[in-house]
Amino acid sequence: METRKKIFRKGGFLDISFTWLFAIIVGVFILFLAIFAVTKIMETGQTAISAKGAKEIGILLNPLETGFETAKSTFIVLPVESRIYNQCDDYGTFGRQIIELSQKSFDKWVDTDVEVSFQNKYIFSEKYIEGKKFYLFSKPFEFPFKISDLVYITSSENEYCFIDAPEEIEDEISSLNQANLLVKNCSANSIKVCFSGGSCSIDVDYGNKYVKKNGERMYFEGDSLMYSAIFSDKKVYECQLKRLMKRAEQLSLLYINKLEFVERVGCHSNLKPDLLEFGSLTKKLESSGNMGYIAKVAEEINDKNELAECRLW
Repeated sequence: METRKKIFRKGGFLDISFTWLFAIIVGVFILFLAIFAVTKIMETGQTAISAKGAKEIGILLNPLETGFETAKSTFIVLPVESRIYNQCDDYGTFGRQIIELSQKSFDKWVDTDVEVSFQNKYIFSEKYIEGKKFYLFSKPFEFPFKISDLVYITSSENEYCFIDAPEEIEDEISSLNQANLLVKNCSANSIKVCFSGGSCSIDVDYGNKYVKKNGERMYFEGDSLMYSAIFSDKKVYECQLKRLMKRAEQLSLLYINKLEFVERVGCHSNLKPDLLEFGSLTKKLESSGNMGYIAKVAEEINDKNELAECRLW
């Protein structure tokens, strides 16, 4: 006789075959495993896509390394709505540029926790930027010799409008021909960058060399760092600046070695003490507020190099 189990419900008892009950339990368990497996496969696939996307962004930065004094612009389009997370680590000799990519799947952001890092990239942006199309432009940073090319990333969803900028800045922005960077003709939703005060999202004091954003000041030397402060989160800016100064210190040591070599072949220079001081100062930089004195030393070094019997750069 078939074993049966009685289950109480309103109005009486419901007789269910034990075999059927067992089959239902097993079926539910198998369905749970199937859903769990599909979810894990999707997460793994999303992680792989995000890691690949982040690495491709790093690779796409290579053509932006100008080697010249002019700015250069390009753009990238990702297949789905994405967030590019810009992280910076200033630990070690050069620190690290870290990129994480999160992509939208079924109207939810998928965080992969996969990092792609570079020691020789310097990206300036907000903590994260969101969209499908992203604009990138770069500009070399010289202090006093070339330190690196700085890359600025913005989303096509964010429009920046430069108001009352110096003529050379206006000309440079116009020459980039970048759709989300405007001069004067601001739309209602644009992020306004003002150079003469006013109620703007970002205020640039070009004379005193600082950018005020979200109530905080970021000090700069040269137009390359000015753009960095305009487009950056303060934490990202300060960290990348420390990384750049660490690179400057290492480059100053290389130029000291070059100086010693050219002196052996009869080409004399008195730059060694200045380069040693410059390396020591850049290594100890704590924040952008300390850039002023280092900039004076860099300017003196550059003037001496211009007049040297054999120029080092």
